[in-house]
Amino acid sequence: MTDAPVKLSVDKLTKQFGSLEVLRSISAEIGRGEFVSIVGPSGCGKTTFLRIVGGLEKANSGEVRLDGRVLDGPGSDRGFVFQQDNLLPWRNILANTEIGPEIGGYRNAEQRSKTMKLLKLVGLAGFENYYPRQLSGGMRQRVNLARALAVDPDLLLMDEPFSALDAQTREIMQTELLRIWEEGRKTVLFVTHQIDEAVYLSDRVFVFARRPGRINEIVNIDLPRPRPLSMKRTPEFVAYVDHIWKLIEDDVRASVLEEHA
Repeated sequence: MTDAPVKLSVDKLTKQFGSLEVLRSISAEIGRGEFVSIVGPSGCGKTTFLRIVGGLEKANSGEVRLDGRVLDGPGSDRGFVFQQDNLLPWRNILANTEIGPEIGGYRNAEQRSKTMKLLKLVGLAGFENYYPRQLSGGMRQRVNLARALAVDPDLLLMDEPFSALDAQTREIMQTELLRIWEEGRKTVLFVTHQIDEAVYLSDRVFVFARRPGRINEIVNIDLPRPRPLSMKRTPEFVAYVDHIWKLIEDDVRASVLEEHA
């Protein structure tokens, strides 16, 4: 972990759905301003873990603390960016971005100014009056990100936000996310199936083992920032990807065979 103060701590987190054990005794600490990704085979509990931290699922046992406070349910201290943008088609981009402040009862002129700055930050200045149907997939995910940031969360939770995008758009969105993250240094927990995406974005990668989900290894990504896309072609980068793939290869193979049995 970085030398930053602990922002998020997870202690012996366990989750079951009936008789199915999804997560087993997960413990970890994430520093303030750290970017951490989670990778692992399908069904290893990555999204369930993220949903528990976000307050959308209850753990069977264990504890999650944010700045020392025990979390029990959702809150505006966490912003969630889902795989699907889920924008409201009848609201324009500005109105979609302001949903959080509107629900929280603090939508005002000052907040409107902040929202406009956020749209500029994510590269959507001038698109405030457009509607979701008029935007590309990448642009809709920018709105999704701006909407999550509009509540000024302490922790940003991202569940495979780029998986529905084509390969080229995905790469550009990765560079854009890093640019936005560098501006505000929010603490980020990012779930992905793409190992290269995890290595490119992260300070550390949590490698989950096959169900029941456990942290198999925590990989420190010692690559300089800022990170151009060309970094993905360096031997150092490829070595990290190979190392993580070797950690999960057997679990991924077993999961695929199980799915098609």
